[in-house]
Amino acid sequence: MSQTRDIPGASPREILVTSALPYANGPIHIGHLVEYIQTDIWVRFQKMRGHACWYVCADDAHGTPIMLRARQEGITPEALIARVAQEHRSDFAAFRVGFDNYHSTHSEENRHFANLIYSRNRDKGHISKRTITQAYDPVEQMFLPDRFIKGECPKCGAPDQYGDNCEVCGASYSPNELKNPRSAVSGAVPEQRESDHYFFRLGDFEPMLRDWTRGGGLQAQVANKLDEWFDAGLQEWDISRDAPYFGFEIPDHPGKFFYVWLDAPIGYMASFLNLCESPHGRDAGLDFDRFWAKESTAELYHFIGKDIIYFHALFWPAMLHGADFRTPSAVFAHGFLTVDGQKMSKSRGTFIKARTYLDHLNPEYLRYYFAAKLGPGVDDIDLSLQDFTARVNSDLVGKVVNIASRSAGFIAKRFAGRLSPTLADPQLQADFVQAGESIAGAYERRELSRAVREIMALADRANQYIDEQAPWVIAKDPAREADLHAVCSMGINLFRILIGYLRPILPGTAADSEAFMRIEPLTWDAIAEPLLNHEIAPFKPLMTRVEPAHIEAMLEASKEDLSTTAPPPAAADESSKHLSGQPIAETIDIETFGKLDLRIARIRSAALVEGADKLLKLELDLGGETRTVFAGIRSAYDPSDLEGRLTVMVANLAPRKMRFGVSEGMVLAAGPGGKDIFILSPDAGAQPGMRVK
Repeated sequence: MSQTRDIPGASPREILVTSALPYANGPIHIGHLVEYIQTDIWVRFQKMRGHACWYVCADDAHGTPIMLRARQEGITPEALIARVAQEHRSDFAAFRVGFDNYHSTHSEENRHFANLIYSRNRDKGHISKRTITQAYDPVEQMFLPDRFIKGECPKCGAPDQYGDNCEVCGASYSPNELKNPRSAVSGAVPEQRESDHYFFRLGDFEPMLRDWTRGGGLQAQVANKLDEWFDAGLQEWDISRDAPYFGFEIPDHPGKFFYVWLDAPIGYMASFLNLCESPHGRDAGLDFDRFWAKESTAELYHFIGKDIIYFHALFWPAMLHGADFRTPSAVFAHGFLTVDGQKMSKSRGTFIKARTYLDHLNPEYLRYYFAAKLGPGVDDIDLSLQDFTARVNSDLVGKVVNIASRSAGFIAKRFAGRLSPTLADPQLQADFVQAGESIAGAYERRELSRAVREIMALADRANQYIDEQAPWVIAKDPAREADLHAVCSMGINLFRILIGYLRPILPGTAADSEAFMRIEPLTWDAIAEPLLNHEIAPFKPLMTRVEPAHIEAMLEASKEDLSTTAPPPAAADESSKHLSGQPIAETIDIETFGKLDLRIARIRSAALVEGADKLLKLELDLGGETRTVFAGIRSAYDPSDLEGRLTVMVANLAPRKMRFGVSEGMVLAAGPGGKDIFILSPDAGAQPGMRVK
């Protein structure tokens, strides 16, 4: 199946596009925006080409984390998701992400399709039932997913670890292996209880899925990765959860709810139906079945992050096929975002929320920078803040906008704002127009970085033309008034073409430029028509330079946001921040406490551990003795942030041999884990080697 179907002269295509649904328990950050900006650029390009392209999305509004956060805030889940939805919509709109419809998975449309897809698969024998044993919280009276259980790692003994893996030694295990387990919700000791669960028989669809994944609808890297899962055997998928749970109850099983990942992708269908039934959809003649029926010839594309490929490239097409709906034309996966070459960091202020960015910088700068870095593959992209500043100032302000500003002043002052009736250089105009098909091909293939390179090469030619013609010199010669008019008019026409090509990336700047040129919103076909004997408006600055102070202020604001505002619970471990979530342990006597030798240590060096996603290797100075400790704090700290700091360590802990080396102690930290880990630091005056008592 072709992923490049834009043929000049062909009839308009019908295209439905989605982005993955943001979870409704936290704010949008710049890492999320990679996907929505990439998708929006592609959709805007398709619309400029004249195609019937529709872009829908929704909040992913179900699941235990949302239920628990609402309880923590003392509000209903419905109130929580309504508030977050408003925040998400506001952030997306500010970044010019132009959804045709933005809905919620907590909707009647989604309930309808979840029930329908489930019942059709059930009636065909693709749903099975079996009894499983799960951890149960006797206080909260709820079954606990693995991540809702914490205790001591059965491998290394590290405390406060999740029920499925240890962030200190990296071991994986089952929850019943955890030592001294506790519920992360109530702090109670979990009990083992049986429960009936319902499973989707993914293996029933293996032949169909093998054909679909190799049918051209996936990137090569993704298809190769799926082969590993096929080789390992497709496992049944647990699609049910026990009450209490915020979601949809399974229609024929009271007290059982659809797992959030079952109804999340169905949200694409629900949002589109909601659009079809809206006045806008009815006016456009949208018909749900024309896009989703098994025999549909419309195009359906999902843009997602590479971390959710398994759900979108296996479970989703299988569920659709089993329920007699069409499967996607393609699923486009992208990589993650790093900032200055590292994971986004709270301590460095590079974990930047969308709203914090908007408080300091033009959203179109980020759209442009992401476009300049994005290709059609699944590789991660890096936001280098120094490069970001230089590229925006050079490309957008120094090249593109500069073309208009250098030409418009003369047109306004000398020619009453009216352009010349003829083109000064028709061949240059033709070259710019001819370049459009190559740029269009790059957009179509999601080769956004290539499109940007080709557009900027044209911008260089436009500036070269103005430099060579030197209108500021011509203006000094009264006999060359016609030449001045022609050259500056040519500059405006070249600027118009460039803005047209950049319109999918910079929709706001394009709209301001169209207002300046007094033209209708540009379509791809209209770009070729020059402005002759046309009156333009007085020029107003379209963009301003990014100053280092803007970047510094944004980073500082991010640090303040994250240090003064408790982050929303993204999972059950967040609810364990309070004493009620981690009750005081059993009483010990002073002799038992005295066996711990706690010492002040200075972190002489900190380094990443190759092959370990969660560990940092620390060299600790105890005032005459050096210890090596492997600490599971990589998710919260960058090595450069730790070097030179004082901390507290357990100095008499038995050495533990790990596959990365021997760990000779343990540093002390607080927090539930993940990115919320805070190593202890003594007051000024403490020295390495001092005993803590």
